[in-house]
Amino acid sequence: MKSSLVAISAAVVVASLVTGLKDRAALQEKFGLGAAGKPAPELMMMGRIKPDGPAGNPEFNAQLVAEKIEAITSPPPTPDTSEPDAAASQPAAPQTAAPPAQTVAEPAPVTPPIVSEPPAPQQAAAAPQPAVDESALRYFASRGDKVRLQAEISRLQALYPNWVPPADPLAVPQNGDKQLEAMWQLYSDGRYAELRKAVADRQAADAGWQPPADLLDRLDVAEARARLVNASDLKQYATVVDTAAATPSLLTCSEIDILWRVADAFIQTERAQRGQDAYAYILKNCTNPAERQATVEKASTLLSYQPMQALLALERPAADGSKEFDAIRDNLARRFMAEGNDDPNLAIAPDYVARLEKLAATQDLASDALLLGWYQLRRNNDADAEKWFRAARAKEDSVAASQGLALALIARKAPEEAEDVMFRWRADSDDATSTYLAATANLMALQPPADLAEDVLHRIATEVIARKYVPTAQQFGWYARSLNQFQTAARWFETALAWKPDDEPSAYGLVITREQLSDRKAVLDLQRAWAGRSSRITNLEDTSSLTPNAVMPPPAKGALAAQQPAQPTQRPPAEPLPAERRVTLQPGSEVVVRAARPAMDTVTVPRGPRQTRGCSTTIDAGQLEPADALSRGWCLMDINRPMEAISAFEAALQSPSRKVREDAAYGQSLAYLRAGLSGNAAVAATKAPQNRQRAAELQVAILADRALSAFDAGRYRETLIYLDQRAQLQQERIDLMVLRGYCYLNLKMYGDATRIFEAAAATGSRDAARGLADVRNVTHPDTNN
Repeated sequence: MKSSLVAISAAVVVASLVTGLKDRAALQEKFGLGAAGKPAPELMMMGRIKPDGPAGNPEFNAQLVAEKIEAITSPPPTPDTSEPDAAASQPAAPQTAAPPAQTVAEPAPVTPPIVSEPPAPQQAAAAPQPAVDESALRYFASRGDKVRLQAEISRLQALYPNWVPPADPLAVPQNGDKQLEAMWQLYSDGRYAELRKAVADRQAADAGWQPPADLLDRLDVAEARARLVNASDLKQYATVVDTAAATPSLLTCSEIDILWRVADAFIQTERAQRGQDAYAYILKNCTNPAERQATVEKASTLLSYQPMQALLALERPAADGSKEFDAIRDNLARRFMAEGNDDPNLAIAPDYVARLEKLAATQDLASDALLLGWYQLRRNNDADAEKWFRAARAKEDSVAASQGLALALIARKAPEEAEDVMFRWRADSDDATSTYLAATANLMALQPPADLAEDVLHRIATEVIARKYVPTAQQFGWYARSLNQFQTAARWFETALAWKPDDEPSAYGLVITREQLSDRKAVLDLQRAWAGRSSRITNLEDTSSLTPNAVMPPPAKGALAAQQPAQPTQRPPAEPLPAERRVTLQPGSEVVVRAARPAMDTVTVPRGPRQTRGCSTTIDAGQLEPADALSRGWCLMDINRPMEAISAFEAALQSPSRKVREDAAYGQSLAYLRAGLSGNAAVAATKAPQNRQRAAELQVAILADRALSAFDAGRYRETLIYLDQRAQLQQERIDLMVLRGYCYLNLKMYGDATRIFEAAAATGSRDAARGLADVRNVTHPDTNN
C-alpha cells in the first residue's frame, strides 16, 4: 500500500513538471534561464543584431529535458484493432538530416534604414515568440560542418533573441529521408538551381510533401546574395542597393562582404552618408578584429577625411591598452596627408602630421617625405616644404620631388637652382614643363641679373623656342638690354610678339629698343599698331638719351607695372655680352613644339593641386586607354594607393599589346601584395605570361607574404613550409631567418631556434640577439634576472 502511494505521488509530481516544461517561457522564468522581462531586442540599422550573449544557460536545453520527461511518463500507445484513423494513427515520419521543423511564421523583416527610411514607430502588442525552425542547424550538425553550424546559430540568435541553442547540437539522430538530405547537400554546395528543380520534382511526385520552410527561406536568401554579388562585380550599384533592401537578412555581421558591397554601392551612387552609415554599423556591432580593420581600410579608399574621423571614433581599445587600428594608422596618416595636399583648406590633425614626420625619419621612404613636402607647400610653408623635398630627392630623385623643390626655391627667390633641379625632368609632364619654364622666367628676371654660364643660357633658349613660351622670351629681351646687346634684345621681343601679338610688355621693350637703335620707321610702325591700346608706346618720349651704355629708366609713369616684368639693371659697359654667348634667333624657321600653354602675365606658377603624373584625382580607369591605365597604375603605386592601382592595371590588361598586358599583370600582382592579398597576387600573376626573372620575383614575394600571414595567425609549421619554399628560390634574408627562429621557438624546438638566432646575430641583427635572449629566458628561466 505504501509503495502504491509513493508511486502515485511520484506520478503527480512528474505530471506537474511536464505541464510546466511544456510552457517554455514559464519554465525559463522559473529557473532564471530565459529573458523574462527583458526588452525586445534592439533593431539596428541593418536588421536585427546578435545580442551580447545567448539568453539563458547555454548548457541547459529546457525543451530537450521536457521531451525526455514526457517520453518517460507517457504510456506506450495501445494497439487498436479497429480501422485506424489516417490522421491519428500514422507513425511520425522519421527525422532526416534536415528534419522538417514546425511551420514557422518568422517575424516580418524590418527594412533597415541603410537601404530605406525606417517606418514610423508603432505601438503594438508584443507578438508571442514563434517556434524556431532548427532543421538547418540539425543538418549542419549531422554533417560535422562546425563553421556553418556556428553561422546558423548566430543567425537564429539574431532572429530569435530568446532562443537557446542546444547544449550538444552535434548529437543528432540519424534520419532516413535521403532525398531531403540530398537537397541540403545541394544547398551546402551552392547548387541552387538544382535544388529548386529537386524540390519541384519531389512535390510533383508526392503532392502531400512540403519542403521545410527554413530550406526555402535560406534558398531565397542565398539566391539574393548571388544576385547582389554579381551586380556589385558588374558595377550595377543601383541593383546592389535594391537587392539589399529586399533582403535585409543579408545585412548582418555574418555577411560582412555584403555589407562592404552595399557601402560601396551607396558611395558610388553619390550617397556617401549612407555608405558611411554602413561602415559605422559594422564598427558598432561586429566584433571580428580582422573584419573591423578591413572595414576601416576599405572606407579610407572611398570616404574623405572628415567622415573617416567619425568612423575612427568608433575604435575600441585593445586589451593591452593600445588602439585596435594602430596597425593601419600609418597608412591612414599617409592617405589623409595626400588628401590634404589636394585641398589646401583641409586642416589635417597635427597627430597625423607628426606621425608621418616620424615615419619619414625612421622608415626612410621618399614617398613620405614627398607627402610632407607637398602638404607644407600647399600651405605656403616654403621653408619646411624645401626641407622635405630635399630629403625626398636625397632618397630618390623623381619628377615629383624635383618639381616640389623647384616651386619652393622659386618662392624663396632662388630660381637658378630651381632651373637646374627641373632641367632633367622638364619634358616628363605638362606640369613639369610649366614649372621649368616658370623657373627660367624668374631666373632671367633677377635683379641684378644673374651671371649665367653659356650652356645654361643656350639650354634655356632652346626650351623657350621649342615651347614658344612668351614670359621667358620677353625676359630674355630685358636681360640682353641689361648687357647692352640691343640687337639681340630686339630679336627676343619680336619673337615674343610673334607668339603672342597682344603682349604689351614685349611691344614696349621692342619700341624703346628700336628707338635706341635709331630705327625711327620701326618705332612709328609700332606706335601706330598700338594706338589706343598702350599710352606709353604711343606717347613715347625722346629716347635719344638712352645711349647704349646708359642706365635704362623705369617704365613710363608705371601705367602697366602690373603687366610688365621688372626691368633688369644694366651691367657696367666694361662687361658686354660676348659675341659667342649671344643667342641668335630665326623667327621664320619652323620648330616642332607642343601645343602652346596660355601666356602668363607673371613669371610665377600658381600652386595647383599636387599631381604626381596626373593621378592624384579619382577617375574611372576603365575609361582610359590601356597604355594610359598602365601608367596610372604605376603612378598610384608610387603614392601608395594599391587598391586603386589594381583597377587601373585591370583596365590595362585589356590591351592588345603583349608587353602592356605583361606589365599590367606584374603591376597588379605587386599591388595585391602591397594590399596584403597574396592569394589575389598569385592569381594576377597568371593573367599574362611573365619572363623568368619577374615570375621568380613574384613567387618569392608571395611566399614571403604568406609566411608572414601564417606566422601572425599562429600557424608556425605552415610558416616554415612557406619559408622553405622561398629559400629554394632565393637566399633567405636576415629578417626571415629571425622569423624562422621564432617559429622554432614557438614549436619548442629550442636547439634549432638557437642555431638560427646565432647565425643571424652574427650579422649584427638586433632582432636575432633578442631572439637568443628569448630562448634563454624559456630554457633557463632561473639564470635570468
